[in-house]
Amino acid sequence: MTEPATEFPPPKILTLSPAHKPILITQGAEGRLYKTPSPFQPDQFCALKYRPPKPYRHPILDARLNKARISSEAKVLDRCYREGVPVPAVLAKDATAGWMMIEWIEGEPVRVGINKWLGKRPEDDDVVDHSQEDETPLIDLMKRIGVAVGALHRTGVVHGDLTTSNMMLRPWADDRLPNGHGDKAEKAKAVAGDVVVIDFGLAMQSQSDEDRAVDLYVLERAFASTHPRAERLFHHILDSYREAFKKAPGVLRKLEDVRMRGRKRSMLG
Repeated sequence: MTEPATEFPPPKILTLSPAHKPILITQGAEGRLYKTPSPFQPDQFCALKYRPPKPYRHPILDARLNKARISSEAKVLDRCYREGVPVPAVLAKDATAGWMMIEWIEGEPVRVGINKWLGKRPEDDDVVDHSQEDETPLIDLMKRIGVAVGALHRTGVVHGDLTTSNMMLRPWADDRLPNGHGDKAEKAKAVAGDVVVIDFGLAMQSQSDEDRAVDLYVLERAFASTHPRAERLFHHILDSYREAFKKAPGVLRKLEDVRMRGRKRSMLG
């Protein structure tokens, strides 16, 4: 009995090595992300981002859009990587075919690490005495996030979708991991690692303080919705951002304006 044809076949680049079947990691409205052995270093993995043809678009328009978006994302990633921003390296691309191969980042999303640190939500947050808890590892992570965003903006790039799901925690070597055993050590290890910013599908090159402030606002709202118990520590991200990026004061002033507009929209519905 033959297997039914898959509804979403992978791009041809992933069918060249029948010994290694690519793994579909995630699928969004615009594209798919695969994990596959690297053609350059067979003992390592890489990620392949693929924008398949959209049957609801005119074929010529669709091909142009996919080519432009892959080219733009690769260009932004290349620029960031050259400037020392913690992002995946671009290994290869075929914009005409709609795919880009990038470095595979081991580890977990920052979102997962923070939620592991926070643990199970207490029945009443008001009774939690945070002063009795050593939050240094979590605060250190917030500072590393601020440095990463500062480096990104310093390069003249705005991410467009800054959330803790679009940041990875790349594991440190064992000699940098927190020592000890038990719950405290495990919590500290959950938020250990280098912050690597990923998914630049909505990124653009911009020197605008307004655009940068919107980037920060999106991240702040992501904390409010995804990690509400960590939102009170968000100022550590902004403090670290200010130290990492000399133009931060103007951006943070704009952030106040963006927050005000956001509050007005919430009130008006």
